[in-house]
Amino acid sequence: MTTVFKALSDDTRRQILKLLANGDMTAKEISENFTISKPAISKHLDILKEARLVTSERTGMSVTYSLNASVLQTTLGAFLEFFDTNKTVGKEGDENETI
Repeated sequence: MTTVFKALSDDTRRQILKLLANGDMTAKEISENFTISKPAISKHLDILKEARLVTSERTGMSVTYSLNASVLQTTLGAFLEFFDTNKTVGKEGDENETI
C-alpha cells in the first residue's frame, strides 16, 4: 500500500494515470502531454510500474502503457477499511461493541 501512495503523491504521476484512464498510450504519446523531459517521464513511468499502477508492453521500438485500475481499487479499498466505523473492537465484556 505504501508504494502505491508514494506513487500517487506526485502530481505528474497522477496526471499520467488520468491520461491512461482514457486508454493505452505509448511513452511518446504520454510525454507529448508534458513540458518535462522524456527521461523524467520515463522515471515517473518506472515508479508507476513499480507500484503496479501501470503495465507496459514493448512492441517493436515503442512501449505501450496501460492503467492497472485493479491495484488502485484494491489499495483504496484497503485504505478505506481503516476508517470503517462498523468494525467491532475486542473489549472485555462486549465483543460486539462498535467504534
